[in-house]
Amino acid sequence: MQAQLQKYIPEQAIPKVISLLEHGNLIIKIKKERKTRHGDYKSLPNGKHQITINSNLNKYRFLITLIHEIAHFEAYNTYGRFIKPHGIQWKRTFQHLMLPFINPEVFPNKLLPLLAKHFKNPKASSDTDTQLALALKQFDEPNNKTFIFDIPLGETFKLYNGKVFKMGNKRVKRYECAEVKTGRLYLFNPNAEVELINENNE
Repeated sequence: MQAQLQKYIPEQAIPKVISLLEHGNLIIKIKKERKTRHGDYKSLPNGKHQITINSNLNKYRFLITLIHEIAHFEAYNTYGRFIKPHGIQWKRTFQHLMLPFINPEVFPNKLLPLLAKHFKNPKASSDTDTQLALALKQFDEPNNKTFIFDIPLGETFKLYNGKVFKMGNKRVKRYECAEVKTGRLYLFNPNAEVELINENNE
């Protein structure tokens, strides 16, 4: 597991992560990209516990996601199976586990204040923290995706599921866009990644 993790997380984080994973009943699996989640945790019928993480995440996103899922495992063991998935017990566990990693040996300095702010009250997904999500995405490998806040008004774009939308106006924090096929309006976070459609990309 240590050799496998070295490929995915910051080097200085490896010893602490290995110590967190020293559970005989905990299985870690690296998966291909899943569009709807970065990772997940589940209790298996055989008494073991499984964490899966997407392989395409950059090393900082991967580490945060891994600790997020380990926090589910630890909260389950400490508080039992009937707690809310992202309730106060999980939040406190996540904060406790993540704190030792929030330092300049593990994360770039420009991420540290955003991480400190986020972990005052961690959310179910760091993607809902727009500032942190945008900062983390600066470390992604180049791809053909565009942030929705870069799409010009009136231009069309598509999601991973193939649905096509027309860019609309900004509403406070999110953008109102109309699905071309149905005319139905949707609100998008500014850090949503989409594919711009133009004459050369149909």
